[in-house]
Amino acid sequence: MADSTLFVKKSITGLQEEVGGESHGLKRTLGAPSLVALGIGAIIGAGLFSITGGAAANNAGPAVTISFVIAAVACAFAGLCYAEFASMIPVAGSAYTYSYATMGEFIAWIIGWDLVLEYAVGAATVAISWSRYLVKFLGYYDIHLPASMTLSPWTTATLPDGSVVHGMINLPAVFIVVLMSLLLIKGTKESATVNGVIVALKVAVVLIFIGLGWGYINQANYTPYIPTNTGEFGAFGWSGVVRAAGIIFFAYIGFDAVSTAAQEAKNPKRDMPIGILVSLAICTVLYILFAHVMTGVTSYTSFQGADGIAPVAVAIDHMGEVGLNGIVTPAFPWLNKAIIIAILAGYSSVIMVMLMGQTRVFFSMSKDGLLPKIFSDVHPKFRTPWKSNVLFMIFVSLFAAFVPSNVVGEMTSIGTLLAFVLVCIGVMVLRKTQPNLPRAFKTPLVPLVPILGIIACFAMMASLPGDTWLRLIIWLAVGFVIYFGYSAKNSKLRNDKA
Repeated sequence: MADSTLFVKKSITGLQEEVGGESHGLKRTLGAPSLVALGIGAIIGAGLFSITGGAAANNAGPAVTISFVIAAVACAFAGLCYAEFASMIPVAGSAYTYSYATMGEFIAWIIGWDLVLEYAVGAATVAISWSRYLVKFLGYYDIHLPASMTLSPWTTATLPDGSVVHGMINLPAVFIVVLMSLLLIKGTKESATVNGVIVALKVAVVLIFIGLGWGYINQANYTPYIPTNTGEFGAFGWSGVVRAAGIIFFAYIGFDAVSTAAQEAKNPKRDMPIGILVSLAICTVLYILFAHVMTGVTSYTSFQGADGIAPVAVAIDHMGEVGLNGIVTPAFPWLNKAIIIAILAGYSSVIMVMLMGQTRVFFSMSKDGLLPKIFSDVHPKFRTPWKSNVLFMIFVSLFAAFVPSNVVGEMTSIGTLLAFVLVCIGVMVLRKTQPNLPRAFKTPLVPLVPILGIIACFAMMASLPGDTWLRLIIWLAVGFVIYFGYSAKNSKLRNDKA
């Protein structure tokens, strides 16, 4: 198997001819505004509303805003590379398809398998956080769900009386995964419509948070801006800022999900770059302002422990006048409930987009023979890959029900960073091998931009804990077994060339 067929490549022109050439393909219903909404819907979510607090409390302090800048720069480099590919190869499959055309089948398999970490495991991460916010919201009305039914077996919670309880299964997380999967099975057009409404709600809430909170910023909370390192790598100091960037990178996942909808875009060559870059730019500005307000209205230490999962609620509780006893009287007590409602809606859209991205990647891999046909079967009425949706509904539900959020969150980040590295490499490869191929959008300053993207992504990967790397290696090893045991033997491209 160590022969050149490992790196057999798809024809770029062949891919371009495929677009719109199949009468039984996915429906083209998405325009540029829908793609931008799709990207924003995926990006604004779990990272902004949950991971930010923990990253500030444990790694970067107020300098988590710098971490967002670092992550945004890496995303911009990768986004520019994604945009060139998306306009040149406007077919479903995202980085998988791009890698297949530039670096060959084996690399494409690696990236396709790796994308499961970004989309499926990422959806599980968001579902877990959705569950936590739901529990908090119901608590406002004295509705208390048992911890054993809302936490994974490896997660504990401290009750008001000081006792510690262990979780058994996260049922609310399973519920939201099943609900979003059923919506996707019904059809992308309906999903995009719902997503547009949710995106408008989320952006409005973020703007309200920034606007109301700005007047309650206490400059003293920014000192020290970068807390002194504790002696451990990643625990504050500049190493903490970089590690926080790797952790909160999860907050930027989503803009590349736009590229997986290429076969459903009305005018992919024009609309794909717009969808990717505009959604990324909008979210970057909102993230930096949001983190600045969040760490300004209260000390970053306020987000330690259990409060780290609900940093937005903590920050709002500190927006008010401080009494002589040091206790804050919240100026907007109504806002916490409204914020959590928006977060629950926002998380729903993130889960929906991630599940959509995952099924579309496996749709492409199945059509290429690298996965069984069940992943590319399209529903005769809804024109959606419904069998794939059902299978991933089960897979993601199991992760959300039984795996701790920190484990799936870091796995999502490292998997996505690896995907971005391969896309950056792919741009440079294609510029050398097929420089005259028409490109509706060209990545500027090649090879500088791709190289900077690779360096930035690798730096954040290197900052993540060792056990996260171990899980990535094990996951890729399982993928190799599947590739050499099934995919290499059933590859349509390889068999056609035999």
